[in-house]
Amino acid sequence: MWSLIQQIAPYAIIFTIPLLITALGALFSERSGIVNIGLEGLMVIGAFTGALVIYTIQSSFPGSTTAIWVGIVVAMVAGVLFSLLHAFASINLSANQIISGTAINMIAGAITVFLARNMTGSGKISINAFKSTNVPYLSDIPIIGDLFFTRTYPTTWLVLAILIISTFILYKTPFGLRLRACGEHPHAAEAAGINVKRMRYYGVMISGAFSALGGAVIVVTYAGEFTGTVAGLGFLALAALIFGQWKPLGILAATFFFGFATTVANVSQVVPALAVIPPVLLKIFPYVVTLVALIIFSKSSQAPKAVGEPFDSGKR
Repeated sequence: MWSLIQQIAPYAIIFTIPLLITALGALFSERSGIVNIGLEGLMVIGAFTGALVIYTIQSSFPGSTTAIWVGIVVAMVAGVLFSLLHAFASINLSANQIISGTAINMIAGAITVFLARNMTGSGKISINAFKSTNVPYLSDIPIIGDLFFTRTYPTTWLVLAILIISTFILYKTPFGLRLRACGEHPHAAEAAGINVKRMRYYGVMISGAFSALGGAVIVVTYAGEFTGTVAGLGFLALAALIFGQWKPLGILAATFFFGFATTVANVSQVVPALAVIPPVLLKIFPYVVTLVALIIFSKSSQAPKAVGEPFDSGKR
């Protein structure tokens, strides 16, 4: 059993990281008062942009690691720009945020596949991705080293650093206080001199950057190519946000659970102890547990009070 956990844990972390950063982006958006179900589309935009930039640079400089980092940065910028569509519709036009997010998902999926097919003919963009490595010295630590410091990617540590910084910003800085105030009591925040619409724009833009980073992470780690989809991970990240009760550490726990469950489903056929279980049951397990958890904890939900509600300045 222990050897099985040792084998699965590094891969579970790999699957957890894009979910974690995307769910963190959703946290910023919803804490500001804007529901963003366009996470899936923003991840696709990040995956496409990152893959395209990396492929273009590596065509001239094969094997360049710098190309990967440039692709990640450009993907985040693209995510911010694309998220402005949702921000403008939701904040300035007071459009239904669910419909706006759905439109983002549809537009992103269609336009990226169209562009990829016209560029490559197959709709796929393959790149030379990061290679997994063991962390020097730390991977030699008994028990912990095998679980957390073997077969890791640079993006893993980048995202974990963003998690720590995000937690500090949300709960220990004036910016975080203002952002959370806009999601809880926007009119009181306005009365205190906070520009609610601006803060909500910031929340959505951060969501766009983080979601696009999540899509790019998939491409530069275990996928190695853009295929036109992120397999529903954007919706799973939204579920992790709810499951984690809109708190960074809760989100970390929820996304790790989903990452571990996904890994178990993927390796079930080569593990004798799991091979007897129908693969479809393992694949739907995390989603079923999410539904059960949402039902159980629905009455004690800690969602921001004003999330999803349009804000009209000066009206109470």
